Amino acid sequence: MTQKTIVHLLRHGEVHNPLGVLYGRLPDYHLSENGVLMAKAATKWFSGRDVTALFSSPMERAQETAAPLAEAFGLEVSIVEGLIEAANRFEGMRFGQGEASLKNPATWPLLRNPFRPSWGEPYDELARRMLAAAATARDAARGHEAVCVSHQLPIWIARRAAERKRLWHNPSHRQCGLASVTSLVYEGDEIVRVDYAEPAAALISGPVVPGA
Repeated sequence: MTQKTIVHLLRHGEVHNPLGVLYGRLPDYHLSENGVLMAKAATKWFSGRDVTALFSSPMERAQETAAPLAEAFGLEVSIVEGLIEAANRFEGMRFGQGEASLKNPATWPLLRNPFRPSWGEPYDELARRMLAAAATARDAARGHEAVCVSHQLPIWIARRAAERKRLWHNPSHRQCGLASVTSLVYEGDEIVRVDYAEPAAALISGPVVPGA
């Protein structure tokens, strides 16, 4: 029989971001108090599962989400650059109610090609690095389960690539809530199924800055 391995792509919890900045890869954005609770809720969801390897994006919020899992399973957190947030030229701007970032003509050339997208890391490159990171996790946990803590857009693109769907999409249609789990089920080296769960759904309230 072909060996089954599951790689769980865990989105980090809520971030303390009172100014509504699209923080992307900016440093010093940490989990909020609620985000810490989300990380604990995700850890509880994994309780009893056969997790033998743990990986994280280098961003603080991802490492903080991985921390309770590391403690619960007695694992070291391996930092993998391939799990990092997508590059975005709108990084540091504000997009909440009343903000004018997209109304500034200087930003309009960045919007010329939403299919690539022209304002950030190309979707095909994002899919390639995320699936490579997932494959690294798969190889480390052969016959068991691994957790990779990452970010909304990278996880969503990895899922669409795994499901052989087109990569360009409507951001409002992403199924990747805070502290959600997108599970890639492998038989041997092949992804045969994608599952999804939201262990922290009860803790989510109000709008969230996208691309986080």
